Amino acid sequence: MNSKERVIASLNHQIPDRIPVDMGSTGVTGIHALAVEKLRAWYGLEEKLVRIIEPYQMLGDVESDLREILGIDVIGLSPRKNMFGIQNCGNLKELRTFWGQVVLVPGDFNTSHDEEGNLLIHPEGDLQVAPSAKMPKASYFFDAIIRQDPVNEEKLDPVDNLEEFSDISEEDLAYWKNEIEKIKGTNHAVIANFGGTAIGDIALVPAMNLRHPRGIRDIAEWYMSIIMRPDYIHEIFTGQTEVAIRNLQKLYAVVNNHIDAVFICGTDFGTQDSQFCGIDTLETMYLPYYKKMNDWIHEHTRWKTFKHSCGAVEPFINKFIEAGFDILNPVQVSARGMDPSHLKNTYGDRITFWGGGVDTQKVLSFGSPEDVKKQVTENLRIFGRNGGFVFNTVHNIQANVPVENMVSMFETINEFNNA
Repeated sequence: MNSKERVIASLNHQIPDRIPVDMGSTGVTGIHALAVEKLRAWYGLEEKLVRIIEPYQMLGDVESDLREILGIDVIGLSPRKNMFGIQNCGNLKELRTFWGQVVLVPGDFNTSHDEEGNLLIHPEGDLQVAPSAKMPKASYFFDAIIRQDPVNEEKLDPVDNLEEFSDISEEDLAYWKNEIEKIKGTNHAVIANFGGTAIGDIALVPAMNLRHPRGIRDIAEWYMSIIMRPDYIHEIFTGQTEVAIRNLQKLYAVVNNHIDAVFICGTDFGTQDSQFCGIDTLETMYLPYYKKMNDWIHEHTRWKTFKHSCGAVEPFINKFIEAGFDILNPVQVSARGMDPSHLKNTYGDRITFWGGGVDTQKVLSFGSPEDVKKQVTENLRIFGRNGGFVFNTVHNIQANVPVENMVSMFETINEFNNA
């Protein structure tokens, strides 16, 4: 099997010739730029500046030479503009980070500094607009800046929370057509993030690309609105879904079935030991809209749909399946109720676990190479049974993960697959 065949087999709950691996295809399955640089050095690859492919988390591009060494089976396609509204393609420039690494960023990635010396990024790179994210001097990624005045109930309009959602432009369709031409004939599986399908995410990342954000942008206010303003939220989700399906129709006409999976939603529903809402709220507020999008995709395409949610979401997995999701990520095995054996035995024939390969909070970041080897081997054995598994870490690999631990992870995967 080649990489594409291997991933497709696993997504169809068939047994592939080896466990497929993703590392770097999406904003929730990636590697921090510093970790990418460390891996390139470890394997003696050409010294080059790492390109930032997702600036909020400072994720680095896993280029083809590193991808081949690591045995990665998946490549990702991203929108023309990142979450700050800055065009990803085109000219690049150098940026020296607080930790001393020089990376490549888009040409319009313009920054400023506040009085404390923290790095600020502005919507569309326009320094005349209030910043929407901040990187503290001691940090390795950006934090959102919530730009919202107190909510005025009399002036609250669902349209204000739909500013990021509009009919896809001809320019964007041309971009996607070009991206598909680049990957036609690839032997890798392809996952695409078209943007504009993430029901609920609109307020969780507070308007980073908007010049004049309105509506509900505070995260706490958003969660309260689910209970306090349900009619308002339903209006937002209805509008989002209508726009999303219109755009998916146009996108499918361009990309057809040259992609294998599509990133639909990244709203987090879980904490370390509980959920952000009750299952009844999930059913009434979110599932009808998820199902409408998933149903359209499954009726008209061969794409599999990808749902991201951190935390203790085991009580919700049946509902995710009912909504039509084919894939769950990141499979936070350290959270309450997320035991790998229970998850695989209970849901493994109905949903693909894309993640859960190793805990990034403790084991990968702070354990020994032997600790990493032990957990990776065990999780490969459990999740890899009868397909339905794509190996990935529990969310992104962070900046200061010891390179020896990362190497132990990849070597263990290779040993398991060749046993």
